Amino acid sequence: MAHTLSAKKRIRQTIARTAVNRSIMSRVRTFRKKVAAAVEAKDKAAAVAAYNEFSSVIDKAAKKGTVPANRAANYKSKAAKAVASIA
Repeated sequence: MAHTLSAKKRIRQTIARTAVNRSIMSRVRTFRKKVAAAVEAKDKAAAVAAYNEFSSVIDKAAKKGTVPANRAANYKSKAAKAVASIA
């Protein structure tokens, strides 16, 4: 257990930051699944709409530092490729 005030504060900060990051990552995973489901159903309109929402969510996560910028770009690229593959 932490003894110094600064160590106790760091624990409080970590708990708060973890909660925020967990929420953001849950949102990212949800929207990735929506894109995948729309692509699986071969619904172009729904896939494009889901991709646009996902793109916004992942960019915000990257901006806040929850997801590294390159990983966000990778996720967006794969999702865009999947959406584009729908005939």
